[in-house]
Amino acid sequence: MKTYIFPGQGAQFSGMGLDLYENSPVAKELFDKANEILGFEITKIMFEGTAEELKQTKVTQPAIFLHSVIMSKVMGDSFKPEMVAGHSLGELSALVANGVLSFEDGLILVSKRAMAMQKACEAQESTMAAVLGLDDNVVEEGCAEVNGVVVAANYNCPGQLVISGEIEAINKACEVLTEKGARRALVLPVGGAFHSPLMEPAREELAAAIEATNFNEPTCPVYQNVVAKAVTNPSEIKENLIAQLTAPVKWTQCVQAMIADGGTEFTEVGPGKVLVGLMRKIDRSVVAKSAEISF
Repeated sequence: MKTYIFPGQGAQFSGMGLDLYENSPVAKELFDKANEILGFEITKIMFEGTAEELKQTKVTQPAIFLHSVIMSKVMGDSFKPEMVAGHSLGELSALVANGVLSFEDGLILVSKRAMAMQKACEAQESTMAAVLGLDDNVVEEGCAEVNGVVVAANYNCPGQLVISGEIEAINKACEVLTEKGARRALVLPVGGAFHSPLMEPAREELAAAIEATNFNEPTCPVYQNVVAKAVTNPSEIKENLIAQLTAPVKWTQCVQAMIADGGTEFTEVGPGKVLVGLMRKIDRSVVAKSAEISF
C-alpha cells in the first residue's frame, strides 16, 4: 500500500519551495494565497531568508507545512495515498493530504499552533534533549527517577528518543541516562519543551481553534502520533490532534503499525529526508524514498 509521510519542525532550509513556485502555476497560486492568509510574505523568507529567520516559530511551522502540502498538490494524479502520517507538525500536512482539512484551514491551524507554542515557550524556560543508544523503557525509567518535569517526547526510531521538560530536570536526566549507558544525551537547540505537560497552555489555546474548524471524512486512514494506529473518525482525529501538544510523538510505533497494516512503499513529502533516515532504522525491509517532482 502507498504510504505518504510528512516531516515536522527542523526540516526547513533556505530556498525551500522556490523550485515549486517557479515551475508550477498550482504552486504559485497556493503560495500567493498563503501570503494573504498569514498576513506577511512567508515566501520571501522561505526562498531568500537566512537560517536564523527560518528558525522563527511563526515561520518554521507554516513553511514546512506549505512545502509539504503544495508539493503533494503539484504531484497531481500520481499522489494517491492509501495511508498517511506526519511527525508532530507534519500530522497537519497529512490531514490536508487525506482531505480532512482544506488547505486554508490547515494553514490557519498551523499558524495558530506555532503562535500558541511560542507563547508557552516564553512563559516558562524549558528544552529538549536527544538520547541515543538506549532502549525506550530505560529512558522512561531514567526520566521517572528525576525530580521536576521531564518526559519521553519523541519516539523517533529504536535507540533514538527525545526527552522534554524543565531545563534543570533535562540536564539531570542527561546525567542519569549517560550513567545508564546512553551513547549520547544531548540538549537540543529548541525553544521549549514540546510534547510535554509544559505545553498545556498551548494545548488549551489550540483546542478552541481545532473545535471551531470543520474536519471532513478522510479519503484514507491517518496514523496519528498520540495513538499510533489508523484513525478515520473526524471527531477522534480532532481529539488526538488536540492531545498531541502535550503527549509524546509515537513515530516508531506509527510506522510499525502502518507496516503491519500493509504499508510497503513510504514516500516522504516535504523538505529534507529526516523521515526516510528514520524509516531505515525502524524497518529496512520496506521501501522509503523522498517525493520527486518532474516539471
